[in-house]
Amino acid sequence: MQSAATVLGVLRDRGRKGLPCNELYRQLFNRDLYLLAYGRIYANQGAMTPGASAETADGMSEDKIDQITEAMRHERYRFSPARRVYIPKKNGKLRPLGLPSWSDKLVGEVVRLLIVCAACHDAIHTTLAA
Repeated sequence: MQSAATVLGVLRDRGRKGLPCNELYRQLFNRDLYLLAYGRIYANQGAMTPGASAETADGMSEDKIDQITEAMRHERYRFSPARRVYIPKKNGKLRPLGLPSWSDKLVGEVVRLLIVCAACHDAIHTTLAA
């Protein structure tokens, strides 16, 4: 497997050149992308808040990442339903907030990294052309 920096750099270059980014799903098997995503979201305040399951950032290990990538490889990974809580607004009403499990946050960050790198050129070009 290529390093996360290499994969994201190639996707960014292909996006800038307007070339298609095929086989993005295969990049979800790359362990380095999960480690990069872990580093990006671990420092957030909400990282220690349990979501639908009791797992938090402290419970994450390389074995857990391997389990996620194997589930992705065999198309068996399923997002779990988010835990719904209600938080107060300034006007006294409540608004809903969904708290996903830590694994779902991690997979979501990996997907976000891939999509942003692959589509950044198209999004910027479309915005400037309008």
